[in-house]
Amino acid sequence: MKLLENKVAIVTGASRGIGEAIALKFAAQGAHVAFTYLSSDEKAKILEEKLQAFGVKAKAYKSNAGVYEECETLVAEVLKEFGSIDICVNNAGISKDNLLLRLSPDQWDDVMNINLKSVYNMTKQVIRPMMKAKSGSIINMSSVIGIMGNAGQSSYAASKAGIIGFSKSIAQELGSRNIRCNSVAPGFIETDMTSYLKEGEAASSYISKIPLARFGTPEDIANVCLFLASDLSSYVTGQTISACGGLCM
Repeated sequence: MKLLENKVAIVTGASRGIGEAIALKFAAQGAHVAFTYLSSDEKAKILEEKLQAFGVKAKAYKSNAGVYEECETLVAEVLKEFGSIDICVNNAGISKDNLLLRLSPDQWDDVMNINLKSVYNMTKQVIRPMMKAKSGSIINMSSVIGIMGNAGQSSYAASKAGIIGFSKSIAQELGSRNIRCNSVAPGFIETDMTSYLKEGEAASSYISKIPLARFGTPEDIANVCLFLASDLSSYVTGQTISACGGLCM
Protein backbone atom coordinates (compact mmCIF):
# COMPACT_ATOMS: atom_id res chain seq x y z
CA MET A 1 0.00 0.00 0.00
CA LYS A 2 1.34 3.39 -0.98
CA LEU A 3 1.63 6.02 1.74
CA LEU A 4 -0.72 8.54 0.07
CA GLU A 5 -3.04 6.18 -1.81
CA ASN A 6 -6.00 8.16 -3.25
CA LYS A 7 -5.22 11.27 -1.20
CA VAL A 8 -5.64 14.64 -2.93
CA ALA A 9 -2.81 17.13 -2.58
CA ILE A 10 -2.35 20.74 -3.61
CA VAL A 11 1.25 21.90 -4.09
CA THR A 12 1.85 25.57 -4.84
CA GLY A 13 4.81 26.75 -6.89
CA ALA A 14 5.50 23.27 -8.25
CA SER A 15 6.78 23.83 -11.78
CA ARG A 16 10.42 23.40 -10.69
CA GLY A 17 12.83 22.73 -7.83
CA ILE A 18 11.47 21.70 -4.45
CA GLY A 19 7.82 22.02 -5.48
CA GLU A 20 8.30 19.75 -8.48
CA ALA A 21 10.11 17.15 -6.36
CA ILE A 22 7.27 17.18 -3.81
CA ALA A 23 4.61 16.75 -6.50
CA LEU A 24 6.50 13.82 -8.05
CA LYS A 25 7.11 12.18 -4.66
CA PHE A 26 3.44 12.45 -3.73
CA ALA A 27 2.27 11.04 -7.07
CA ALA A 28 4.72 8.13 -6.75
CA GLN A 29 3.08 7.36 -3.41
CA GLY A 30 -0.43 7.32 -4.88
CA ALA A 31 -1.64 10.90 -4.36
CA HIS A 32 -3.70 12.80 -6.91
CA VAL A 33 -1.93 16.14 -7.38
CA ALA A 34 -3.18 19.62 -8.21
CA PHE A 35 -0.29 22.05 -8.55
CA THR A 36 0.15 25.73 -9.30
CA TYR A 37 2.63 27.64 -11.39
CA LEU A 38 3.06 31.25 -12.51
CA SER A 39 4.97 31.49 -15.76
CA SER A 40 5.89 28.50 -17.92
CA ASP A 41 2.91 26.72 -19.46
CA GLU A 42 5.31 24.31 -21.17
CA LYS A 43 7.03 23.24 -17.91
CA ALA A 44 3.64 22.84 -16.23
CA LYS A 45 2.38 20.60 -19.02
CA ILE A 46 5.52 18.44 -18.86
CA LEU A 47 5.13 18.01 -15.09
CA GLU A 48 1.43 17.23 -15.46
CA GLU A 49 2.32 14.38 -17.84
CA LYS A 50 5.07 13.08 -15.53
CA LEU A 51 2.61 12.94 -12.64
CA GLN A 52 -0.08 11.23 -14.68
CA ALA A 53 2.46 8.55 -15.65
CA PHE A 54 2.20 7.30 -12.05
CA GLY A 55 -1.45 6.41 -12.74
CA VAL A 56 -2.90 9.27 -10.69
CA LYS A 57 -4.98 12.30 -11.57
CA ALA A 58 -2.91 15.46 -11.97
CA LYS A 59 -3.70 18.96 -13.12
CA ALA A 60 -1.77 22.22 -13.43
CA TYR A 61 -3.37 25.52 -12.46
CA LYS A 62 -1.93 28.90 -13.41
CA SER A 63 -2.53 30.75 -10.16
CA ASN A 64 -0.74 33.32 -7.99
CA ALA A 65 -0.82 32.16 -4.37
CA GLY A 66 -0.12 35.73 -3.26
CA VAL A 67 -3.54 36.89 -4.52
CA TYR A 68 -6.43 35.94 -2.25
CA GLU A 69 -9.09 35.83 -4.97
CA GLU A 70 -6.97 33.53 -7.14
CA CYS A 71 -6.56 31.11 -4.22
CA GLU A 72 -10.31 31.18 -3.64
CA THR A 73 -10.93 30.29 -7.28
CA LEU A 74 -8.18 27.65 -7.29
CA VAL A 75 -9.49 25.72 -4.29
CA ALA A 76 -13.06 25.80 -5.63
CA GLU A 77 -11.82 24.40 -8.96
CA VAL A 78 -9.72 21.70 -7.28
CA LEU A 79 -12.68 20.60 -5.14
CA LYS A 80 -14.86 20.43 -8.25
CA GLU A 81 -12.26 18.44 -10.19
CA PHE A 82 -10.84 16.18 -7.46
CA GLY A 83 -13.68 16.04 -4.90
CA SER A 84 -11.61 16.68 -1.77
CA ILE A 85 -8.38 18.15 -0.43
CA ASP A 86 -6.37 16.08 2.05
CA ILE A 87 -2.96 17.76 1.85
CA CYS A 88 -1.84 21.30 1.12
CA VAL A 89 1.83 22.16 0.62
CA ASN A 90 2.39 25.91 0.64
CA ASN A 91 5.65 25.98 -1.27
CA ALA A 92 5.42 29.09 -3.48
CA GLY A 93 8.21 31.51 -2.65
CA ILE A 94 10.65 34.12 -3.93
CA SER A 95 13.63 36.03 -2.62
CA LYS A 96 14.64 39.61 -3.39
CA ASP A 97 17.77 39.90 -1.32
CA ASN A 98 19.30 43.25 -0.45
CA LEU A 99 20.78 45.05 2.51
CA LEU A 100 18.05 46.89 4.39
CA LEU A 101 19.48 50.29 3.37
CA ARG A 102 18.85 49.38 -0.27
CA LEU A 103 15.69 47.29 0.14
CA SER A 104 12.74 49.07 -1.46
CA PRO A 105 9.18 48.97 -0.08
CA ASP A 106 8.06 47.21 -3.27
CA GLN A 107 10.70 44.49 -2.85
CA TRP A 108 9.61 43.96 0.76
CA ASP A 109 5.94 43.77 -0.21
CA ASP A 110 6.59 41.33 -3.07
CA VAL A 111 8.41 38.91 -0.76
CA MET A 112 5.75 39.18 1.95
CA ASN A 113 2.89 38.62 -0.49
CA ILE A 114 4.38 35.59 -2.24
CA ASN A 115 6.05 33.97 0.78
CA LEU A 116 3.80 34.79 3.74
CA LYS A 117 0.44 36.13 2.59
CA SER A 118 0.18 33.18 0.21
CA VAL A 119 0.25 30.81 3.19
CA TYR A 120 -2.64 32.70 4.80
CA ASN A 121 -4.53 32.77 1.48
CA MET A 122 -4.24 29.06 0.78
CA THR A 123 -4.64 27.82 4.35
CA LYS A 124 -7.82 29.83 4.85
CA GLN A 125 -9.31 28.20 1.76
CA VAL A 126 -8.30 24.57 2.33
CA ILE A 127 -9.29 24.33 5.99
CA ARG A 128 -13.01 24.42 5.15
CA PRO A 129 -13.09 21.09 3.27
CA MET A 130 -10.56 19.65 5.74
CA MET A 131 -12.77 20.60 8.69
CA LYS A 132 -15.71 18.97 6.98
CA ALA A 133 -13.68 15.79 6.48
CA LYS A 134 -12.19 16.05 10.00
CA SER A 135 -8.79 15.31 8.52
CA GLY A 136 -5.94 17.11 6.79
CA SER A 137 -2.25 17.93 6.67
CA ILE A 138 -0.96 21.43 5.92
CA ILE A 139 2.76 21.74 5.21
CA ASN A 140 4.29 25.20 5.01
CA MET A 141 7.70 25.81 3.46
CA SER A 142 9.81 27.94 5.78
CA SER A 143 13.63 28.12 5.75
CA VAL A 144 16.57 27.92 8.13
CA ILE A 145 16.99 31.63 7.30
CA GLY A 146 13.68 32.17 9.11
CA ILE A 147 15.26 30.62 12.20
CA MET A 148 18.82 31.96 11.97
CA GLY A 149 18.44 35.18 9.98
CA ASN A 150 20.99 36.24 7.39
CA ALA A 151 22.54 39.55 6.41
CA GLY A 152 20.99 40.87 3.22
CA GLN A 153 17.89 38.70 3.61
CA SER A 154 15.75 40.60 6.11
CA SER A 155 12.58 40.35 4.02
CA TYR A 156 13.07 36.67 3.25
CA ALA A 157 13.93 35.88 6.89
CA ALA A 158 10.92 37.80 8.19
CA SER A 159 8.55 36.05 5.78
CA LYS A 160 9.89 32.60 6.61
CA ALA A 161 9.88 33.27 10.38
CA GLY A 162 6.28 34.41 10.03
CA ILE A 163 5.38 31.08 8.45
CA ILE A 164 6.66 29.24 11.52
CA GLY A 165 4.56 31.31 13.93
CA PHE A 166 1.52 31.04 11.67
CA SER A 167 1.87 27.25 11.46
CA LYS A 168 2.07 26.83 15.22
CA SER A 169 -1.07 28.93 15.65
CA ILE A 170 -3.04 26.97 13.04
CA ALA A 171 -1.91 23.70 14.64
CA GLN A 172 -3.43 24.88 17.90
CA GLU A 173 -6.64 26.13 16.27
CA LEU A 174 -7.34 23.00 14.24
CA GLY A 175 -5.81 20.11 16.17
CA SER A 176 -9.16 19.16 17.66
CA ARG A 177 -10.48 18.71 14.09
CA ASN A 178 -7.66 16.26 13.29
CA ILE A 179 -5.98 18.79 10.99
CA ARG A 180 -2.22 18.99 11.37
CA CYS A 181 -0.04 21.94 10.40
CA ASN A 182 3.75 21.80 10.28
CA SER A 183 6.65 23.72 8.74
CA VAL A 184 9.70 22.50 6.87
CA ALA A 185 12.85 24.62 7.07
CA PRO A 186 15.24 23.70 4.24
CA GLY A 187 18.87 24.68 4.39
CA PHE A 188 20.99 25.18 1.28
CA ILE A 189 19.23 23.15 -1.40
CA GLU A 190 20.40 22.72 -4.99
CA THR A 191 17.77 24.64 -6.98
CA ASP A 192 17.71 27.44 -9.55
CA MET A 193 17.16 29.92 -6.72
CA THR A 194 20.39 28.92 -4.96
CA SER A 195 22.61 28.10 -7.96
CA TYR A 196 24.79 31.15 -7.25
CA LEU A 197 25.86 29.59 -3.93
CA LYS A 198 27.78 26.87 -5.73
CA GLU A 199 30.09 29.25 -7.56
CA GLY A 200 33.74 29.74 -6.59
CA GLU A 201 34.88 30.04 -3.00
CA ALA A 202 31.36 30.64 -1.71
CA ALA A 203 30.47 26.97 -2.13
CA SER A 204 33.28 25.65 0.08
CA SER A 205 32.54 28.36 2.64
CA TYR A 206 28.89 27.30 2.94
CA ILE A 207 29.64 23.57 2.91
CA SER A 208 32.20 24.02 5.70
CA LYS A 209 29.32 25.12 7.96
CA ILE A 210 27.17 22.06 7.17
CA PRO A 211 27.96 18.98 9.32
CA LEU A 212 26.80 16.61 6.55
CA ALA A 213 29.20 18.45 4.21
CA ARG A 214 26.91 18.79 1.20
CA PHE A 215 24.08 20.83 -0.21
CA GLY A 216 20.66 19.23 0.03
CA THR A 217 18.59 18.08 -2.93
CA PRO A 218 14.93 18.83 -3.68
CA GLU A 219 14.23 15.14 -3.02
CA ASP A 220 15.62 15.50 0.51
CA ILE A 221 12.89 18.06 1.18
CA ALA A 222 10.25 16.03 -0.65
CA ASN A 223 10.97 13.09 1.65
CA VAL A 224 10.31 15.23 4.74
CA CYS A 225 7.08 16.47 3.17
CA LEU A 226 6.02 12.90 2.42
CA PHE A 227 6.46 12.04 6.09
CA LEU A 228 4.39 15.05 7.17
CA ALA A 229 1.69 14.38 4.56
CA SER A 230 1.27 10.72 5.48
CA ASP A 231 -0.10 8.89 8.50
CA LEU A 232 3.50 8.23 9.58
CA SER A 233 3.29 11.68 11.22
CA SER A 234 -0.25 11.36 12.58
CA TYR A 235 0.91 12.59 16.03
CA VAL A 236 3.07 15.44 14.72
CA THR A 237 1.70 18.98 14.54
CA GLY A 238 2.93 22.51 15.21
CA GLN A 239 6.52 21.48 14.51
CA THR A 240 9.29 22.91 12.37
CA ILE A 241 11.55 20.28 10.83
CA SER A 242 14.89 21.67 9.72
CA ALA A 243 16.16 19.73 6.72
CA CYS A 244 19.52 21.43 6.50
CA GLY A 245 22.26 18.86 6.95
CA GLY A 246 22.81 20.07 10.52
CA LEU A 247 23.45 23.71 9.58
CA CYS A 248 20.83 24.82 12.12
CA MET A 249 20.78 22.93 15.45
